[in-house]
Amino acid sequence: MDSRLLELLVCPVTKASLTLKRDESAGRVELWCRASGLAYPVVDDIPVMLESEARVLNDDEKASLADRNT
Repeated sequence: MDSRLLELLVCPVTKASLTLKRDESAGRVELWCRASGLAYPVVDDIPVMLESEARVLNDDEKASLADRNT
């Protein structure tokens, strides 16, 4: 995903910044929002920025974002 695009994108729910996360073992790329606790999928390098398509981050995932940003 283009880093310039990532700088422009925000969470559609909170308007907060996003963190690109790659899970090679699950074959998943997502944009995580700390403020909303949502993960938006990236499909074929296209971010799907719809709340209805996002999944809720679990407690461990939220903690990993909190640890990274403190």
